Amino acid sequence: MSHNNGEPGHGHSPAAWTAVVIMLAAFTIGTLAFWFDVPWLVWASAGLVVVGALVGWGMSRAGYGVNGSKYTPKEH
Repeated sequence: MSHNNGEPGHGHSPAAWTAVVIMLAAFTIGTLAFWFDVPWLVWASAGLVVVGALVGWGMSRAGYGVNGSKYTPKEH
């Protein structure tokens, strides 16, 4: 029985995973910095969120996105 539901694989690419990991680390650092009242680190982590988005975009443009030339989806 095949379960082909037409799901395009959104987010299952090296570009998406890399961006998400960078942004999760940034949010974790930012939360701890906010908790320990380190304002410069809160702002630095906000900048790291932007860096994560840019890295994901750049990797996608380089072919590591869902429909990229360097991406091979896993078989289910």
